[in-house]
Amino acid sequence: MGTFLQQLINGLELGSLYALVALGYTLIYGILEMLNFAHGDVYMVGAFLAAGVAALLVHNELAVIPAGLVVGLMVVVAMGGAGLLGVGIERVAYRPLRNANRLAPLITAIGVSLFLESAVQVWVSPAPVLVPSNALVPQTVLHLGGLTTPLTGLMLFVIAIVLMIALDAFVFRTRFGSAMRATAQDREAATFMGIDVDRVILVTFFVASALAGMAGVLFGLWHATADFFMGYLLGIKAFTAAVIGGIGNIRGAMIGGLLLGVLESLAGGFISTQFQDTFVFLALITVLLIRPQGLFGQPLTDRA
Repeated sequence: MGTFLQQLINGLELGSLYALVALGYTLIYGILEMLNFAHGDVYMVGAFLAAGVAALLVHNELAVIPAGLVVGLMVVVAMGGAGLLGVGIERVAYRPLRNANRLAPLITAIGVSLFLESAVQVWVSPAPVLVPSNALVPQTVLHLGGLTTPLTGLMLFVIAIVLMIALDAFVFRTRFGSAMRATAQDREAATFMGIDVDRVILVTFFVASALAGMAGVLFGLWHATADFFMGYLLGIKAFTAAVIGGIGNIRGAMIGGLLLGVLESLAGGFISTQFQDTFVFLALITVLLIRPQGLFGQPLTDRA
């Protein structure tokens, strides 16, 4: 029982990371019905931006900068930079193809993903970059009975949950969130109602990409490293979480990410770490066979 609870804690922490990235997939799909496969690499860029800020400020001999301020700057730069990158990708790569065949944006997204990976590999570093997390956050291990968790893992879980709740409130309780939901339901009708659809799409890309950037910061503080390929597998798993939860459903993406993290952790703890990814994708196949729209999604229909 103790092992089960320990793996459950580990899974919730990992799943909260998946959920943050999965929210970006589901937000963009909900608005444009497009799978943004470059989203995982936006998360990777956010991690590198945070690592760059940390490397620049932690060992700065000219001034002693408080660790809290450094972490705050990492968050601002990573979220802002990732958000602007997402807006730029939408404006340059996706907007010209908005009315094209659905295959064209999908291929473009894959191309953007490969470009970002190659650009970071060539211009920044082909080797993993260290994030000095030990100088920024306490490396405390919390003990509760026989259960343990690093403070950074608990921080990841708490911050992710807070961000998910804030996003849910933004989408479902604000005027702009109503515009986003109207655009997702029928883009043409939303235009007739006076909604600036282009602005809604830009804000959606910014918010989705900023959440991915925040996930990159949290990963860097948790694992003290970042590399150019880190967005590939995590991006696939986050997309899997979005599909399991119901692609286009925000709350479904949150729950799907947490469930996927728990499943992966339990499979690694009780079966084998070599096959934990196998069980993740078996879960995806099972859900698609039983409920193709996902656990919380609605049956997909073609829009008029």
